[in-house]
Amino acid sequence: MVNVLTPRSPERAPDPLPGAPAGHGRRRGRHRETVVAYLFLAPALLFFAVFLLLPLGFALLLSVSRWTGFDLGAIEPVGPDNFAALFADGSTFLVPVLTNTLLFALGTVALALTGSVVVATCVDRLRFQGLWRTLYFLPIVTTVVAVGNVWKYMYEPGGLANGVLNALGLGSVAFLQDPDTALPSVVVVQAWASLGSAILVLTAGLKSIPASYHEAAALDGAGPGTVFWRITLPLLRPSLLFVCVTQFLTGLQSFALITVMTRGGPGDATNVAALEMYRLAFDHGDWGTASAAAFVLFAVVLVVTLAQLRVFRRAGEDA
Repeated sequence: MVNVLTPRSPERAPDPLPGAPAGHGRRRGRHRETVVAYLFLAPALLFFAVFLLLPLGFALLLSVSRWTGFDLGAIEPVGPDNFAALFADGSTFLVPVLTNTLLFALGTVALALTGSVVVATCVDRLRFQGLWRTLYFLPIVTTVVAVGNVWKYMYEPGGLANGVLNALGLGSVAFLQDPDTALPSVVVVQAWASLGSAILVLTAGLKSIPASYHEAAALDGAGPGTVFWRITLPLLRPSLLFVCVTQFLTGLQSFALITVMTRGGPGDATNVAALEMYRLAFDHGDWGTASAAAFVLFAVVLVVTLAQLRVFRRAGEDA
């Protein structure tokens, strides 16, 4: 009679084939798993290659070539001439185009970061936070074309902005018509439109700060200002870094808002790198110089991003 309570002995793995080296079956199993994994990754890798690697390689080829578009047989290698043309005497790429791009990005980051910190701190202490989140997130879900056109009408000589100034006894301002005020006016719109995402990130960062830190500081006699500068801001540094980097990248690549509001004018007062690349390629048919400008902008973005990461990391070590 078989004892049903007796545990069964574990099944043995099949013996390797005669003459097979030790570990051969294990290596075959790992190889099979690797092949299956790459098969699952194949659609994503194919998408990555078709929509990123191939355009990147083609843009690199065009940056050292002369091409007017459409006819691939008309690509003519010219070496570094396209890059030299960007910085040659009389070129407007360095001044004012690249200068405008950096000023636009810096202004956007400064306004958006300051405004989002203030608003996020205030909203974190208010009731009905869901309502406030909905209100400040509305610009994010609104199209850039709609935002640009609304602000464009507000900046008109008879628009809302000048109406408010006149009501305060101040004179009218040619916001988008004056080269001195056109770029700052667009910077304000870009900062306002990007407040929602920045506030969302900073609000999440504020929620992650333990309330015990603030309570301990209050017991030690620290005022609200001291708590904000000594506790809240240092602990909010990772969120501030994320907002700063993403806002700066967005500002450096801005195109649609400036196209809608000013088309780069008056003159070149609001002309930025992305808009200049579009003009070179589609208006003048100079795809080579446009591709070279794209790689120059990429180098600027890379250097600025690495500098921001280094500054914030050093600030975190010193804190």
